[in-house]
Order: sequence, then structure tokens, then C-alpha cells
Amino acid sequence: MKIKGKVALITGAASGIGAAVATQLAREDVKAVILVDQSIKTPEVARAINEAAGRPVAEAMVGDATDSEFRSRVYTHALAAHGPVNICVPAAGITRDSLAAKMDRETGQPHIYSIKTFREVVEVNLLAPVYWALDMVAQVAMARKARGLGRWEPAEEKLWGTIVFIGSVSSQGNKGQIAYAATKAGLQGAAATLMKEAIYYGVRCCVIHPGFTDTPMVRAMGAETIAKNILPNTQLGRLIRPDEIADAICFLIRNSAVSGELWADAGWHPSA
Repeated sequence: MKIKGKVALITGAASGIGAAVATQLAREDVKAVILVDQSIKTPEVARAINEAAGRPVAEAMVGDATDSEFRSRVYTHALAAHGPVNICVPAAGITRDSLAAKMDRETGQPHIYSIKTFREVVEVNLLAPVYWALDMVAQVAMARKARGLGRWEPAEEKLWGTIVFIGSVSSQGNKGQIAYAATKAGLQGAAATLMKEAIYYGVRCCVIHPGFTDTPMVRAMGAETIAKNILPNTQLGRLIRPDEIADAICFLIRNSAVSGELWADAGWHPSA
């Protein structure tokens, strides 16, 4: 699918992978890229993208990605201003790392990972991305209906859209990430199912699994943890740059033959 002239929507777009994807899509001449994030810095990121592109391509919409009413407003605005969204990369995510079960040294009692925290991670990392994707599929379906189109015909039509979920190497399991790993593995199942359903409307769905990337989320782990537990297990010996992941995501969008998962892990091989 060509990127030029398409309408893109990125959540978690104020920093990290989301900002890098928005920047790269602007370079590749999307018609518009909507930056969704709850950070007050989102408009600044959009302005920087517009200045670099030399045109008003990026637009910021500040709000909570887990809020269904906000999501509906974003899609309504996108449709009115630019037309149906063709590219959706729901990149917003959080980590709330802690061992699943551990003994408290002071009380001598077991401590189990908070179910409230688990639900928070599921809400942000799994439910929100899936529903941003579903709303895109629904918008495309309505656009096709308005043109009198039903089932997508690959011999006669070009693809209408692509969804790229942000998975993680942690989907294979990672110590201290019971909730995060579960949500990233969940995106694999969601993408596999949605691919089978959304292709009816000419929409592809796939997943990229980044390794440890130089983002605020990873940097929050601390330099000592990164140096001790991450870099020694990464063949490249460094954190991945966000622009490298953005480039891989654009490859997924352009190459329709890649319908499943892409691992961009920099040779991550954790010890047992």
C-alpha cells in the first residue's frame, strides 16, 4: 500500500515510537497525520513535524487514548477534515513492572501483583489499541458502503488501509512484566483475528515486536538496569533508535505481503 496521500492516525504520538512514526509518515508524504496523546507536548511535536515537512501535515489532538468518547471525536474530526483514516498505529502504552508474586521481607507475607494495576495495563496496552483499530475498520466499512462497495476485491481494488499494533519482545515472557507481557501477547491474537475479518473491507492488520528502544519508557528503567540486564543480551549492544522502528513500521505498511508479525529486536536473547 502506498503511504503517499493517505490519512494516518498515531496514538502515543508525543514521544518515543509514536512520535518517530508520525515524523516518518510525514516524510513519506501522507496527506495528514493525526497525533493523539494526553501529553501537553503533543502540539509542539505536531508543529515540529510541520516545520520539517514544510506543510501543515500533522495535527495534534490531546486526550486520553482509553476514553471512547474522545476516540469517537478524533475519528469524526479526521473524517470531516481529511477523509477516512487509512493508517492506524496505536502506539500508546505503559509499563507497571513488578514481580507477579514475591515475599515481603518486612512482613514475611506474600505480595501478589495488584489486579487494579493489571487492569490499568490491559486498558491502555490492549483494549485501547484494539478499539482504535476497530473504529478505523468501521470508518472504512462506511466509506465503502457509501460507494456501493461490499467485499473487497483484490483483483480490482487497491488496499484501503493498514493497522500496525505495537507488540514487544516481552510478549514471549519477561521477568517482572506479567501484565505488560500479557497485553503484548494479546495483541498478537487480536491482530491475527482482525486480519481475517478486516480484509473483507480491504484493511490489513499486523504486529511489530520492537526490542528495547531508546524511549522515555525504557529510559525510566534506569541506566544501571539497562547496562546490566538489557545491553549484554542485545546483539547490537545498544538500544534501538525510535526511527529504526518507525522505518520498520513503514515497511509493514508498504509491503502487503507481510501479513503477520515482524520482529525488530536488535538480536535480543535474554538469559533464562
